Amino acid sequence: MTGAATSPEGPLDHDRPTHVAVVIPAKDEAERIEPTVRAAASIEHVDLVVVVDDGSTDATAVLAQGAGALVVRHRSNRGKAAAMVTGAQLVTMREDAERADGGAGFREELHAEPRVSGHTGPLPVIAPSHVAPRALLFLDGDMEDSAAEAAPLVHAVLEEGVDMAIALLPAQEGAAGFGVVVRTSRAGIARATGWEPHQPLSGTRCLTREVWEACQPLAPGWGVETSLTIDALTGGFWVKEIPCDLHHRATGRDLRGQLHRAAQLRDVVRALARRRHVRPPEIEDGDGAHGVGREPEAVDAEPGTSGVEGGPETDRGTDRD
Repeated sequence: MTGAATSPEGPLDHDRPTHVAVVIPAKDEAERIEPTVRAAASIEHVDLVVVVDDGSTDATAVLAQGAGALVVRHRSNRGKAAAMVTGAQLVTMREDAERADGGAGFREELHAEPRVSGHTGPLPVIAPSHVAPRALLFLDGDMEDSAAEAAPLVHAVLEEGVDMAIALLPAQEGAAGFGVVVRTSRAGIARATGWEPHQPLSGTRCLTREVWEACQPLAPGWGVETSLTIDALTGGFWVKEIPCDLHHRATGRDLRGQLHRAAQLRDVVRALARRRHVRPPEIEDGDGAHGVGREPEAVDAEPGTSGVEGGPETDRGTDRD
């Protein structure tokens, strides 16, 4: 069980997603991508897994496709934020194609009298019911079998009315960060919104497409999680952290690890400098999860333009401190 809570108002049913698309940004994850894809596909309500190969030099793309993922490749490493945008765009393209094909509501009917002048053949009849776009679940490419443990995030968004559910991960074996980037991000989010997240850099999160569009354009590189949280909260959406037993490869204290953290800090500071400073109302939560933002009621948000602020970054496809 997770620490997720239902608002006193109850979940918002109107136009809520009923299915989920998983988006996995990945770079050089050939050793881990296959079990990650299969575990992600096993999550209830997931019916599409997209892997964005962000300039890998190994067999990540081929192995992901073999495991059942829909794969798109960047010719060069463009960074996590750009990979997230590419993955979401591919999901949208797939949904557009499904609607063009008629989807599950498609049928053909034969008519003795043509309904269209000059046309006597079968005409498509598409069910008029509206199908909400899939929610997006972002996962790291190195989670392997533990990726299935992201299911509580899906439940929170689909069943409880949460707009963006963020994974709270257990302590990771081998993690050796000093916490500077985490503290910087946490303090910046608190200043901007009044809410202090436990794991502000957690990239494993499930969110509705309404939230996704409202948070465009994304901050580049490693600032994406910080900006997503601030923009969702200042947009009046319901954001919650939910415990998930997820595991990934930790970053050590060697030179490579320190360079990675320096890049993270740079991008987080840049993201904080660009976000708005508005505090939304806080929601009480009594069962272990941490959340803030609106209770689940209709919110009219103007969709933003998909993309990433600034130029492309050259970072790996996962985040950790």
